[in-house]
Amino acid sequence: SLRLTPEGVRFLLLTLAVGVAALNTGNNLLYLLLAMMLSLIVMSGILSEQCLRHLVIRRRIPDHIFANRPALIVLSLMNRKPRLPSFSLRVLDVVEGKTVDRGIHVLHLPAGASVTQSYPILFPRRGRHRIEGFKVQTRFPFGLFIKAAHVPVSSDLVVYPELRPLPDGLLHDLAVLGHDQAVSRRGQGVGLYNLREYLPGDDSRMIHWKTSARQARLMVRETETEDLRQVTLALPTAIPAEGFPSFEQAVSLTASLAAYFQEQGFAISLLVGGREILSGMGEEHFYHMLHVLALCTPTVAEGSALGVPEEFGMLGERTMRGEITLVILPWPDPSMQQLAQGVSRVFHLWEMP
Repeated sequence: SLRLTPEGVRFLLLTLAVGVAALNTGNNLLYLLLAMMLSLIVMSGILSEQCLRHLVIRRRIPDHIFANRPALIVLSLMNRKPRLPSFSLRVLDVVEGKTVDRGIHVLHLPAGASVTQSYPILFPRRGRHRIEGFKVQTRFPFGLFIKAAHVPVSSDLVVYPELRPLPDGLLHDLAVLGHDQAVSRRGQGVGLYNLREYLPGDDSRMIHWKTSARQARLMVRETETEDLRQVTLALPTAIPAEGFPSFEQAVSLTASLAAYFQEQGFAISLLVGGREILSGMGEEHFYHMLHVLALCTPTVAEGSALGVPEEFGMLGERTMRGEITLVILPWPDPSMQQLAQGVSRVFHLWEMP
């Protein structure tokens, strides 16, 4: 595409005036001036076209992007022309059919050279986003026109929910809750769980020789398994037909709780509507949960209450087994409020600031 700049408009008007004067007067000097001005216009179009040819643009996006948190995107621009350089390049993103200026300017790009620049980008909401491509512009050589070329290099990305700091009071309550739910179990570990009499097939390395000498019989040391603390986060996705504004807040709180328990070394399982993410640990599991939360959508309900998913009916049993069960309610659903009486804690988002 080609667009006139304000300077280009004035230059064309001046060229038109010189042409009219040359025709009226027949002055050879004016004809010479008109020819020079027309040649500048033609040269401007040819040189600007050459600047935009054989350019290769690549975009590198971080693997994990969170809503309302700046992410750094790296853009590389390569000039594959064998001899001619490119000048005065400006690179813009194309998002939803509109150009967005990220402040990427390259004044001089020699033939065969490449340049790398980075810019921050901020997504205000979670979910799927798409950057459709690039638009490369140049004003070279005289600034009379803006020559632009569209480069269809699209990028699809998933933006995770916003992670917000948890209040100090809530952090204290979660720490106490985790301590209260800890259960010692027999298993592989270093702590002493019990002493019992030796049985055929037991590992001889587990014999406790001092106790065996005192009791005149072989005694085996049983160890206590390393404390594997487990937590289940449950987020109902059903909302009333008229909508409820706290659903996005509920998603953000669920993600923030998952980040907290990930740092504390918990095994985390997640219930989002009728979908269950089984208990797991590690960064890969954590980002898988964030991916599910990023793409979850509220289900519009009819009536004042909804049928409860089967997985939510098992939360009370999980609590009795020693797991921490946290339910994040985006709206006062009577059936969910009654079910949540047997869990460790319920967050009523419509009451939270």
